[in-house]
This record gives sequence, structure tokens and C-alpha cells, in this order.
Amino acid sequence: MARVEKSIEIERPVRMVYDQWTQFEEFPRFMEGVEEVHQIDDTTLHWIAKVGGKREEWEAEIVQQVPDQSIAWRHTAGAVNSGVVLFTPLDGERCRVTLALDYDPQGFIEKVGDALGVVSRRVEGDLERFKRFVEERGSETGAWRGEVHPGDQHPH
Repeated sequence: MARVEKSIEIERPVRMVYDQWTQFEEFPRFMEGVEEVHQIDDTTLHWIAKVGGKREEWEAEIVQQVPDQSIAWRHTAGAVNSGVVLFTPLDGERCRVTLALDYDPQGFIEKVGDALGVVSRRVEGDLERFKRFVEERGSETGAWRGEVHPGDQHPH
């Protein structure tokens, strides 16, 4: 597995930034290559994206979610990936978002070449676009304040 970790400071309160991140179906608006994200239930997401010019689909399960702190996921079908996004308040009006992504570069490298560099730049660009998306808005497009903990039973 390869890992990419990037952070960005956002000029908005942590609650607003976290709430916006929970609106997964909005991800195509700022994530490069992401065509669709369907939220199947509170913890299951179906992704459709272009990776290295190839259309990929996968399902991911949210394995831990703590409001205003963190969201962790792992793939359950399709492209192998997992990760966590952390939300850290810096003061009342600013926060840091840190995204750590683990993925399997096998097959990806053949199509793209320097997979780590490509994925690293994509994650950095996605965070920059998310920052602009959040900072340009007066409020989040929605929120989900529920919690998910490892071992919780969820319908699929």
C-alpha cells in the first residue's frame, strides 16, 4: 500500500467545514476525476471516478466518524483504498483539514507512470478546491452529525 497525506488550513469554523465534508454527494464539485458519489446509507458510499483515464467504481464503508474531528473509511468492493480525514480547530474561525489516503498502486502505475506523484498532486488539488468551495460559501450545503464507531452494525 502507498500513502499520501496532505493538510490545508481553511478560513471557516471547524463545524462548518466538517458538516460540508459529510455531504459526500457534493464531492464531484471539487474532487478531480470523481464523477459521482452515491450515499447508499449512513456508512456506505458508491464511487465512480476516472483514474488514469480509466473509469473505476468502488464501494467504501465509513468505519469511524466523530463530528468535528474525524471520518475514516475503507473500501469494501472495487478499487483498494482506505483513509482518514481529520478536522482540527485552529481558532474560532479557522481549522486544518488533514487527509491521509492509503491505496494499492498495482495496475495504477502501469497506466499513469509515477502513481504516487499523480495521486499526491490530485489530493493536494482536491483539498485546494474544497477550501475554495467552503470559503466561497456563506454556509454548508448540508450536514450529518451522526457518529460511527468501529464494530457498529449498519444495514447494507
